[in-house]
Parts: sequence; C-alpha cells; structure tokens
Amino acid sequence: MLIGNIAQQFYNTADSIIVGKYVGDNALAAVGSASPILNLLLVLFVGISVGAGIMVAQYFGAKDRKKLSHTIGVCISLTAIASIIIMIIGPIVTRPLLSFLNTPDTIIDWCANYLIIYFVGIAGFAYYNILAGVLRGLGDSLSALIFLLISTVLNVVLDIWFVAGLNMGVPGVALATIIAQGISAVLCIIKLMKMKDNFDLNWAMLKLDKEFSYRLIKLGLPSGLTQAIFSLAMIVVQSLTNSFGEMVIACNVIVMRVDGFAMMPNFSFGSAMTTYTGQNIGANKMDRVEKGTKDGTMIAVGVSTVITILILIFGRYLMGVFTDTAELVDLSMHMMRILAVGYIAMAVTQSLSGVMRGAGDTVTPMWISLITTVVLRVPVAYGIAYLTRSEAYPTGRPESTFISLLVSWTVGAIITTIFYKKGKWRKKGFANKL
Repeated sequence: MLIGNIAQQFYNTADSIIVGKYVGDNALAAVGSASPILNLLLVLFVGISVGAGIMVAQYFGAKDRKKLSHTIGVCISLTAIASIIIMIIGPIVTRPLLSFLNTPDTIIDWCANYLIIYFVGIAGFAYYNILAGVLRGLGDSLSALIFLLISTVLNVVLDIWFVAGLNMGVPGVALATIIAQGISAVLCIIKLMKMKDNFDLNWAMLKLDKEFSYRLIKLGLPSGLTQAIFSLAMIVVQSLTNSFGEMVIACNVIVMRVDGFAMMPNFSFGSAMTTYTGQNIGANKMDRVEKGTKDGTMIAVGVSTVITILILIFGRYLMGVFTDTAELVDLSMHMMRILAVGYIAMAVTQSLSGVMRGAGDTVTPMWISLITTVVLRVPVAYGIAYLTRSEAYPTGRPESTFISLLVSWTVGAIITTIFYKKGKWRKKGFANKL
C-alpha cells in the first residue's frame, strides 16, 4: 500500500519535475496552483472511496457475499454519476476560481488548461482510486499496486514525449496523466471481474440499492466533507501564497511535492489501519484491533522519524530535482525545515483516525479536521502574515503558511489521541448488525 501511494504521488511529481525542467519555473508554479481546485472538486470520489473501503472490509470480514456484492455494485454506479458531475462542473468553474485566488496572469492560462483537461478525463482517476480501494478491502493490495506501477511508468513516458518531444507544455502533462490513469482503471475492472469466488458482479448488483447507497454515503460523507474542508482551507491559504509572488508559489509547489512523498507512509498506515480494523471488527475480533493499533502506530511513528531525518539531511538534493534556480532551492529547503517534525505528529493522527474510520466512526476525524484546518490553520496563517508585514514583505513573511501547517498537524495529533482513548468508535461496527 505504501509503495502504491508513493507511485500515486509520483503522478503529480513527475508532472512538476518535467514542466519545471523543460518549460520553466512559471510552468511549475502553474501545475502546483491548480492542485487546491483539483482537490476540492474530487471530494465526491473521496467520499465514495472511503465508504466503499469500510463496507467492503467489514462485509468481507463477515463473509457476507450478498452484501459485499451489492456494495461493490453500488460503488461502480455512484462513481459513474460522480464522474459525469465533475466533467460538467469542473470546466465551468475552473477559470472563475483561479481568478478568485488571485492567480498571477503569467500562469493562469496554463492552470486553466491543465485543470480542464484533467476534469474532462476524470473517470480514469475516479475508477482507479475507488476500485483499488475495493481490491484493498478484499485483501488484494498487490494487484492495485501492480496496475498503479504500470500506469505510473506510462505517465512518465507520456509526460516526456508530450512535453519534451511534442512541446505541448502544461496541457501535455495533464493529457499524459488522464491516459495513464484510464489504463489503470481498466486493469482494476478486469481484475474484479475475475474475482467471482468472493462476490457477484452483474447488472443486478449495479442497481443503486437504497439501503447500500445510503450506508455508503453516510459512511463516506464525513470523509468527503473532511477533504472538502481541507481543500477549502488550502484554497484560502493558496490565495495568501499567491500574494507572495511566483517565486513563493513555485517554492510551495516543490515543498508540497516533497511533502507528498514524506506524508505517504502516514496515509498508507492510515489506510491499512482502516482495512485492518474493518475486517477484524467484521469478524468480531476486537482484541486484534487493540494490538494492531499499538503496533501500527509505533511503526508509523518510527518510519516518519526516519523520513524526517532523511529530509533534513538530503532535502536540498530533492529540491534540486525540480529546478535549477539556486534561490528557489534555498527557499524551498528553508520552508521544509519548518514542516519536517510535523510528519511525526501526522503519523499518530493518520493511524488512529484510520482505526476510527475502519470501525465506522468517520464523523470524529471529520470534526478534528474541521478544527485544525479551518478554525486553527487559516487564522494562524493570516495572523502571522499580518504581524510580519514590512517594507521588504508587504503582504507578510511567506513562512506564515508553513508555520500554520505545522501548528495544525501538532494540535491534530493531540486531539485525535484524546478521542481515540475515549473509545466511542468501538461501538460503531455494523457488518454483523444488519
């Protein structure tokens, strides 16, 4: 799962590296500035994916073939509906949102073209992520990984061909991404069609059954709202980042790309704990959940500590992969030093949140995310920027956005630990109650 998440992160990273090297720092800034809007409009898929993963894991653990089959069928149908919605809404709202974010005129056209192409081809992204979640819920994370690695290699090849060979610029990396993601989605569908020993996949199962649709949305909605809240906060902070100019925007892109890899182990352990908890609760083995939580959290913290040390030692070389501009490398490394320790705090947050979600408690992590990203991070970012305004920094110091992120991560870990220990999530399992 960790290798798969790293490969997934490499999609956007490859885009950034190739446009940064072959087109320039402004193109790099354009790809990064598109991310908050992209993440905001993908919340529908986040909700379906999380709800599907929990239901599949619990019904698989309970060995309930009929309910497992209905869950997978409903996932496929809801994903089709969500994809159509995004294909229509995405291109319409793209440019107005970019203008609202004060995106510099030098990069706004590139940003818009990148997003529109991505949204038109969104079905590949949607089906890969949701069906890969289903495969992991069934205990087959290897197939999802293999399909992702195939599409990742294809994405890099197409990126280089479209950008360096055909001079397509920023639109080229978007086109390469949707083609590669579409292929990975097709491979997932083929794999699921061959797993008839575990569930039934036919037209009857694709019907939007009211009971299963409601439960999937009920479980997934809090996670979808969490992602929406996080994305909205990112958009508000992105507006502040844009006010610092192209150099800081490009710096933010580089740091967030490296951050994506640094955060992947945390997300992976969180996803693993969701599946692990769901299957064991479905099988009525709470003792395994307790032990697995302790072991999983300890491993996650250990891995994050190692990653933090490696970033502090070798971070400058990572920054240099994206750009040849020495000033940009120095600025990016300065910002990364601010964030580094926060990855250890996020290891705790993701592991314990994964346990709560796997048990069916998706609401508590949502509220914690709301508090740390909206109530805490946004005011801290703007507050520090306001207090550090000067002649040299008329809109405040750019460190403000990174300090606010570190504060939100740390507080989030503390709050998550408190709610985990309260234990209300233990009563949320549903697989054996229906």
